Amino acid sequence: MKFMKLGSKPDSFQTDGDHIRYVATELATDIVVNVGDVKFYCHKFPLLSKSARLQKLVATSNDENGDELHIQDIPGGPGAFEICAKFCYGMTVTLNAYNVVAARCAAEYLEMYETVEKGNLIYKIDVFLNSSIFRSWKDSITVLQSTKSLLPWSEELKVVSRSLDSIASKASIDTSMVEWSYTYNRKKLPSENGNSPQWNGVRKQQTVPKDWWVEDLCELRIDLYKRVITTIKTKGRVSGDVIGEALNAYTMRRLPGFSKGMIPNNDIVKYRSLVETIVWLLPAEKGTVSCSFLLRLLRAAILLDCGETERNELMRRISQQLPEATVTDLLIRAPAEEATIYDVDIVHNLVASFMTHISRTDPVKKEFLESTRSPKFGPDASKVLVAKLIDGYLAEIARDPNLPVSNFVNLAEIVSSVSRPCHDGLYRGIDMYLKEHPGISKSERKRICRLMDCKKLSAEACMHAVQNERLPLRVVVQVLFFEQARATTSSGSSTPDLPGSIRALLPGGSHGSSRSTTTNTEEDWDSVPTAEDIKALKGELTTLRLSGETNRNGTAKTDIERVAVSRMKGLAMSKIFSKLKSSKERNGEISSSDTSESPEETKSTPSVSRKHSLS
Repeated sequence: MKFMKLGSKPDSFQTDGDHIRYVATELATDIVVNVGDVKFYCHKFPLLSKSARLQKLVATSNDENGDELHIQDIPGGPGAFEICAKFCYGMTVTLNAYNVVAARCAAEYLEMYETVEKGNLIYKIDVFLNSSIFRSWKDSITVLQSTKSLLPWSEELKVVSRSLDSIASKASIDTSMVEWSYTYNRKKLPSENGNSPQWNGVRKQQTVPKDWWVEDLCELRIDLYKRVITTIKTKGRVSGDVIGEALNAYTMRRLPGFSKGMIPNNDIVKYRSLVETIVWLLPAEKGTVSCSFLLRLLRAAILLDCGETERNELMRRISQQLPEATVTDLLIRAPAEEATIYDVDIVHNLVASFMTHISRTDPVKKEFLESTRSPKFGPDASKVLVAKLIDGYLAEIARDPNLPVSNFVNLAEIVSSVSRPCHDGLYRGIDMYLKEHPGISKSERKRICRLMDCKKLSAEACMHAVQNERLPLRVVVQVLFFEQARATTSSGSSTPDLPGSIRALLPGGSHGSSRSTTTNTEEDWDSVPTAEDIKALKGELTTLRLSGETNRNGTAKTDIERVAVSRMKGLAMSKIFSKLKSSKERNGEISSSDTSESPEETKSTPSVSRKHSLS
């Protein structure tokens, strides 16, 4: 820290209690100066020789009270006046970053100009500020902090603006020119500690990081911090990424519990102002702060009841960076008066805004943005990422026993148009919801399961689904068929066709004559299957696959259908295939099948039921 000593005489100021200060000399004092609740017993000549204001006060005072003055509004109070008084006496005074602003403002108040005496206090302090304080990084910050209690004097004397310019100029300088100390808490590299096995014993010159100034500015109060960041941005030499890192560090430091999604309730107004200011300071460029940080800001803005403008701005920014988010980021607690655990409406609005933003993106710009991402996600990488994100989010909120079916389905339907290669995540969410909400109706169960494409389930998910007694019978049939079709394809055989009554259950098979089944049959398909039903289905579909292998060298499709129908008739004792037979009769398919000769049947080997789970 820089300092400056003024005067050479010993300090003769003495204290008598808390409210009396006097100069201990052989010469009796002849003036009393009241500053606040402190009385200073001094001598007129030293004071008046350097202060034009004291000269005026003595000249205009009554004869009776000419020896006692009252200056209650001097900036800096008794401490600042004492510095000025000691300077007038020629006593030793030490100025530093902590007291120089108070002394400068008090000297201005006392009118200690060069016109009164050469080499007066104002001149000496200005020299010290320009030659030492404003050339020091940390002293400039300290001086700026001290100006808060000295307004409006520090503002009018341009101490504030000069401090801001000094700090902003240093923060904007090329890092190769940084030669002063700064606070930077980071994990050092092994080579910097000398612990790397490849270290050759020669220490490389430490490079200054671009955000070297971030932590020191966290000591500022929010109003001063706002002015510093604004000044830095005005200079235009610091990238938005560094500004974003500075805002992140400041919020982490000044808002307790921010990283954990908790906000203290002891000073709501203070913290609300902080969050609103941080939002206002966010760089205009997209991606300068992480989506995770923005979502934590949004959570804080909701808890602190920040203004609608700030919340809307955060929603806009988050929606543009939604592919970067994680499921944990999206788990925003619902207001206390809500029955649900999480605020699903906010996430719904974010996803809707994201989809709208993507659809409006210029095609050329969109192609360029996608080309910068990993090619494994394809041309619609951001949409796929968001769809997977929502799949994971649905699995989390599905645990909420009070979550309505409509909220779950509406959120899933926003990304239903996004073609993603795997639906395991969506299946996990659906299964979790069915598990936590066993009392939902058949129609609601059917509505939820329609969200999933069984063809896009992995082998592991299929294993789990075919043994999942929470799924409707219709879904189990679909999963079994596609599982068998996948096995047949991998073995080089052709995929067998199912009878119309089964095809009606598969995706896209609900059109045409097979849709003429009665309401009762539809309800049967939407019912929950028993373990016996699932076992029968497995055996039947295995038979279909084996029949397809026998006839893969040109046998007509109708022959395979005959095998399927014949086998299904053989399961008359099973409830599920009684339903299949009934459905087939209503579709008019059984007449043509019954009159034709069936090929030799191959005995089916029911699949061994094993328990699998998806975590």
